Amino acid sequence: MPRRSEVTIDLAALARNVARLREAAAPAEVWAVVKADAYGHGALDCARAALGAGAAALCVATVQEGAALRGWLPAARILVMGPLADGEDALAREARLEVAVSRPESIPDGLDVHLKVDTGMGRYGMTPKEALAVPRDRVVGLMSHLATADDDQEFARRQLDVFAALVPEFPGVTAHIANSPAVFRLPEAAFDAVRCGVALYGLSPFQGDPADDGLEPVLSWRSFVAEVRMIVPGESTGYGRRFVAERPTRIGLVPVGYADGFRRGLTGTQVLVDGARRTVVGTVSMDSFAVELGDEEAGTPVTLIGDGILAEEHARVLGTINYELTCGIRAAPERADRRVVDG
Repeated sequence: MPRRSEVTIDLAALARNVARLREAAAPAEVWAVVKADAYGHGALDCARAALGAGAAALCVATVQEGAALRGWLPAARILVMGPLADGEDALAREARLEVAVSRPESIPDGLDVHLKVDTGMGRYGMTPKEALAVPRDRVVGLMSHLATADDDQEFARRQLDVFAALVPEFPGVTAHIANSPAVFRLPEAAFDAVRCGVALYGLSPFQGDPADDGLEPVLSWRSFVAEVRMIVPGESTGYGRRFVAERPTRIGLVPVGYADGFRRGLTGTQVLVDGARRTVVGTVSMDSFAVELGDEEAGTPVTLIGDGILAEEHARVLGTINYELTCGIRAAPERADRRVVDG
């Protein structure tokens, strides 16, 4: 029984996902996106496993994320995709990081740079014309980002047309635009490298079943029934009396709540109680939630994610995406046990 809850990271599953992505993207390299603590999976563990499985580079969002990995991975190629704040170029140089640059006037001294071009995302990125005017001496990459590869391939192909027209102007430079959904739906987006985050962790880029694309979830999350309550018709459980019993109902209290990442909006989702699907009832609290029981007793294991319960299911209840959910799981030792397995 976990102390409160237990988050398990299966590095063998991650390695198989890397193999699947390499197969789908070949001959392009696979670059592992491990920003935001590897989408809540643990950046260092996942970075090591991804590189060991054949990923050619790591992608992070901040200089600090890259520098932290550099201390453990001295030979890895690490790209910082987010903007540098004032003074962060010194840390990037010290950590031997490559950096994405979105404005032609902000090319930092002494760093290898990837020119980020806005082809339609409408976020960070310079125009193609601006990219052509940048001095080439430290340019090692040309990149962009697809806005709709998961649901609007027509618009994504328009972005690809803009990017593909620019690539020949940068001979010998690594070109990369594809994200996880593009690997599976837009093979023409592969170019020299693909940057994969969500699929690396066995989460569906299309918010469906990861198995549809040959992916295996890496993260599982388990807890237990801490206490059983019987409530009679007219009685309720939780804040706001959002669940009022219409019949005698056995309720199990699980010691996980929104402070742990089991979001407040997950009322009505399902979890496994001793292998049986049961419904979360009432308002999810900061440190606990209630689940309707059959004849299960206190101490019975509860699976929040894993064993057939997908993060995608919870995301649909929340009206969000699967990796927003995993990014929010708090596996700090004050709240949960974290276990890393390899097979």
